[in-house]
Amino acid sequence: MFQKILIANRGEIARRLILACHELGVTAVAIHSDADADAPWVQLADERYVLPGVSATDTYLNQNAILDIAASCGAEAIHPGYGFLSENAAFATACAARGIVFIGPSPEAIELMGSKAKSRELAEQAGVPIVPGVDGAGLDVTELQTAVSHIKYPILIKASAGGGGKGMRVVWSDDEFAGAVQAARSEAQNSFGDSHILVEKYFTEIHHVEIQVLGDQHGKVLHLFERECSIQRRHQKIIEETPAPVIQDDALRQRMAAAAVSLAQAVNYSSAGTVEFIVDASGDFYFLEMNTRLQVEHPITELVTGIDIAAWQIRIAAGEALPYHQDEIQQRGHALECRVYAEDPAQNFLPSIGEIARYERPSGPGIRVDDGIVSGTAVSPYYDPMLAKVITWGHTREEAIGKMVHALQQTVVLGVTTNIPYLLAILQEQTFRDGHTSTNYLPDVLPDWQPEPMPEEAWLGAAVFELLQGGSKSGRTAVVAANGAAYDPWGETAVWRNVKMS
Repeated sequence: MFQKILIANRGEIARRLILACHELGVTAVAIHSDADADAPWVQLADERYVLPGVSATDTYLNQNAILDIAASCGAEAIHPGYGFLSENAAFATACAARGIVFIGPSPEAIELMGSKAKSRELAEQAGVPIVPGVDGAGLDVTELQTAVSHIKYPILIKASAGGGGKGMRVVWSDDEFAGAVQAARSEAQNSFGDSHILVEKYFTEIHHVEIQVLGDQHGKVLHLFERECSIQRRHQKIIEETPAPVIQDDALRQRMAAAAVSLAQAVNYSSAGTVEFIVDASGDFYFLEMNTRLQVEHPITELVTGIDIAAWQIRIAAGEALPYHQDEIQQRGHALECRVYAEDPAQNFLPSIGEIARYERPSGPGIRVDDGIVSGTAVSPYYDPMLAKVITWGHTREEAIGKMVHALQQTVVLGVTTNIPYLLAILQEQTFRDGHTSTNYLPDVLPDWQPEPMPEEAWLGAAVFELLQGGSKSGRTAVVAANGAAYDPWGETAVWRNVKMS
């Protein structure tokens, strides 16, 4: 086992990985930007080093600076978490060149699976069902339109590199095709430095289902069953669950799992990874892509299988063999994850920045919270606005949903706007309760969602809380007694009095 690991990430995933290191008896090293200097996960680490600056480019994407810190502090390995450098084959190669272990798959696997075109070809060779379509490499618009003439509209144009919906266009007729191809290629080039596109059949109603895999360096690859991630805004997931409600047939589950393992074996995969599929209305499934990293939603799989995926990533990178046999791994109960974002769903998910005046995390049986914030944490515009993940487990889906509603109602985040009311609206909506949630769920069911007005008593309570706190940092100066004693609202005369004065 390693003695010291550098965590090349921030926020809730940095905290999660630091805790995993501590459980394994490993010294955890945090790196942080100037904006994150006082972050709770930085304080949790055994050692911490600053990356001067605030932008992601200057800090968490600064490969040379991160490698220099790892070398100088004696870290034997780097865990990239997710996002940032987690699927960067060049960084994994650079780690190896410096004698540092990259906690993740090989650079070759990252590169192969990072290309939608290459991974699609490999999936087909491994016998994994793929979406009908054409690789657009080397084809002009006319040639490409001819090549896909056998596919009925609508069709999807998407960038081979990257993700997050960039370089993606849905085309509904011949008239739209040329313009959509040019726009997708231009956006892909600007976003990823690569104009390579694929053109595929577009399914108007699908479910997004992924299979978690774990592979070691001794040739064993296991699956940890599936997660459904169909509830998405702007092609990004906000609620995930396992088992997948769309899979009612265990034979389908086993076929998808076998396909995922087959693909992972084809690239000699070692580490945690996720093979993503779409499931159509008829129950057929097709390969979408493979994410060669730890997924945001990994906690729900941990809850239903009892396997610590983050810890096993570290163990595998250290050379340990997986001790499990596939038939020993079972799904038990049901788990959900809700991502809490600092954003306003009523304003097209506009990010909300500012200081978190008060934060209270939920607790109770079957409730887990992965977060990277405390009261006083600043939410900056420089990074992803996800604040926390609330995860619940129940014996049944209904129980897990009930616990999630309770947990979110307990969660307090004051000072910034969050999507908690939006999440609660989804959880209590009947279509979701019935498990009929395709990737069109949000635009179809909650297209013009607005939060319910806050009751007058809630505003009054907030005002009293503010007064008891003596004012906020961002607004008024706190009232402090001349002798330094704590603020006493009962003696306040500038705002209100508790008794009528004669």
